[in-house]
Amino acid sequence: MSDLFDKIVSLCKRRGFIFQSSEIYGGLSAAYDYGPLGVELKRNVQEEWWQEMVYRHDNIEGVDASILMHPKTWEASGHVEAFNDPMIDDKTSGHRYRADDLIEHHIARLRNKGKAEDAARVQGRLVEALHAEDMPRALYEIIMDEEIRGPDSGAFDWTEVRQFNLMFETYVGPIQDEDNKIYLRPETAQGIFVNFHNVQQTGRQKVPFGIAQIGKAFRNEIVARQFIFRMREFEQMEMQYFVRPGEQLEEFDRWREKRMQWHKSLGVRPGKLRWHEHEKLSHYADAAQDIQYEFPIGWQEVEGIHSRTDYDLSRHQEYSGKKMSYFEHATRERYVPYVVETSVGLDRTILMLLSDAYREEEVGGDERVVMKFHPKVAPIKAAVFPLVKKEGMPEIARDIEQDLRRHFNAMYDESGSIGKRYRRMDEAGTPYCITVDGDTLDDGTVTVRDRDTLEQVRIPKENVARFVEDKMRDWQPIE
Repeated sequence: MSDLFDKIVSLCKRRGFIFQSSEIYGGLSAAYDYGPLGVELKRNVQEEWWQEMVYRHDNIEGVDASILMHPKTWEASGHVEAFNDPMIDDKTSGHRYRADDLIEHHIARLRNKGKAEDAARVQGRLVEALHAEDMPRALYEIIMDEEIRGPDSGAFDWTEVRQFNLMFETYVGPIQDEDNKIYLRPETAQGIFVNFHNVQQTGRQKVPFGIAQIGKAFRNEIVARQFIFRMREFEQMEMQYFVRPGEQLEEFDRWREKRMQWHKSLGVRPGKLRWHEHEKLSHYADAAQDIQYEFPIGWQEVEGIHSRTDYDLSRHQEYSGKKMSYFEHATRERYVPYVVETSVGLDRTILMLLSDAYREEEVGGDERVVMKFHPKVAPIKAAVFPLVKKEGMPEIARDIEQDLRRHFNAMYDESGSIGKRYRRMDEAGTPYCITVDGDTLDDGTVTVRDRDTLEQVRIPKENVARFVEDKMRDWQPIE
């Protein structure tokens, strides 16, 4: 893990973005709690996604499906049979790794050493292994042939590659037997598919149309590390777009463009984003690409765009015995719609924004840590300070803060020097700080300080809300 990544994790704890779950009991692995700043950041991202996907499209409806679903749902989806990861154990360290990840990191090391031909050769073998009938054996042979060593121990002492199902099991009712076994949903998509007709009919929608959902999912990750990048309880923002068969690849390309633009609209630096085409398509897909971000831990997936064909609705039709087809009155045709999916990890998006916003800068000979969030996702939009705790300044500052809270999240701070207060707000990512000082008492103006440019301007105190809203609307990222 890089030094930068460690600094981001430390800042998240120090400033109240993210805490280890159950920390007072030693913590629970791969589970995290969002603190006061983190929950605001998270809610802002959720709102931006919902605005973009639902409110700006008249043919996309929202749902909030149950986490617990009939167990046949997961038989139909293929999760019971095939929701597995190929895992391998380092006998020396006792650590467990995904076999395909080990090989991909080996390929990256070869490229970094200038061994492009060797990297291409191993890449070709990896693609073949992922399509092999006995995938675990094929991956194991690559690890052996390439003498890939354990990342933590440096040892070359591996177990065989084995498949592990990632679903959490639980039971309904008082008796814990096979008849009462159900699963915590490993993805949110199936809650959309089983409600296809409910939403289509009540929303009076015609194909093409979409169904969007934000919700929790659960995966019993064997290897869960890298902070909130890979957790056992996480949140997804998904939209399934139903189209006529034959039109899916055109819609796939259209949604690819729209989704990349959304990530950029959050203020993420374009040079840190890229497309990654899948080496192996899932059994249900005829096209799939990921949006990746260059985290401090390397290029990793943030969102997947998939053309899922008619697999999901057809399988639910088969397993439930209920028709999942759609009748198109204009053409008098009946068909099972194809689906284009956009699925973004909310927690990974939060980690991307934290990583992209983090800066270390020198200001007046001092170093500051500043989170340069886009103002629309910043947890706190503005902070108000009285220069001193007397002469009526706190009262004026409180009045300004209360006015700002009618428009967006703002806070009041009177503790410590102005410099320390600025630094606290820089680390929180607050784009604008308003200071009430002696001149305010004389002419009614206050100082507004810009987080990114450090410019300070004086404006009438009654204009603060409008000024900050205008600045947020016109904000442009600074490298």
